[in-house]
Amino acid sequence: MTKSTTSGRKPTDGSATKSPARDRSRPRPVPEGGRTDAEGATTSERILDAALISFATRGYEASSLDALAVGLEIRKQTILYWFPSKEVLLEAVIDRSAIELSTALEASLTTAGSGWSRVEAVVRSVFRLAARRPELLGLVREMGRLGTPAATRFVTAVEPLVQRATGFLEAEMDAGHMRRHEPRLLLLAIYSTVTGMLTEVDVLRAFGEEPTARSLVRRRNEILELLRSALVTDQA
Repeated sequence: MTKSTTSGRKPTDGSATKSPARDRSRPRPVPEGGRTDAEGATTSERILDAALISFATRGYEASSLDALAVGLEIRKQTILYWFPSKEVLLEAVIDRSAIELSTALEASLTTAGSGWSRVEAVVRSVFRLAARRPELLGLVREMGRLGTPAATRFVTAVEPLVQRATGFLEAEMDAGHMRRHEPRLLLLAIYSTVTGMLTEVDVLRAFGEEPTARSLVRRRNEILELLRSALVTDQA
């Protein structure tokens, strides 16, 4: 009788049972039904949440995988299992945050009317997001400080939303509802104004403005009035 060769012996040609090496430069995909905590979040999601908060509040350079592991009560090797390096973890945080931000803005537009009401809906959505998920806008600020490639990755991820907004502004200008400006430069100005108001807390305090829920509502209304007077024509 021929003796079986399946009891632990490796095939001589190196094929059949050899698993392909995983690309260690990319995050490991989350398996269906993967391990979850008591609230149903997978391990990878918990890591992403903790990394987002740390990058947004402490800064990317000041954040360490060791500190993240301690805060999550897991081993550093567990983080590296899902995200093979700190750089890969940052990329995953950026990708997920861009999707969340785009989804929130898109949702605000589904119930908005036309013209100025769409601009107002987006600004209000960003302020609501800042109150509910301040770490998202904190990450946007941190990416601006880090520059490329982090900022470029985020801009690329939200480019479809930027193109849609650009097309909307161009159409409104062509119809005479808004004053003529370079659309993408206008978007940058709106972005800088709104995110600066929401994330530059130290600057606000230097001007004697303590960021509270009431003060943010007041500033939101002031920004909306400023944008309306700068954009909307008498024909609108």
